[in-house]
Amino acid sequence: MSETSIKAMLEFIIPRLVRMLMDKHSMTEKEALIQLYSSELYRQLEREDTKLWHLSVPTLYDLWLEEKETGHITYPEEA
Repeated sequence: MSETSIKAMLEFIIPRLVRMLMDKHSMTEKEALIQLYSSELYRQLEREDTKLWHLSVPTLYDLWLEEKETGHITYPEEA
């Protein structure tokens, strides 16, 4: 998948993931964006070779939450 295609996928995924962070953690949009963009999950999501962009938003949320709670991410086998 090209870099342009990954960016297009992220433009679809990120707003939904940010909304989930806002809803579940009573964050403002700015807080949710800062939390997401500063995460290792986001850095890995941007990399085509991780294939994380194909996971569902709830699964990505669970990975983000795991990172926040434990400091690491257990990637699903399908990723």
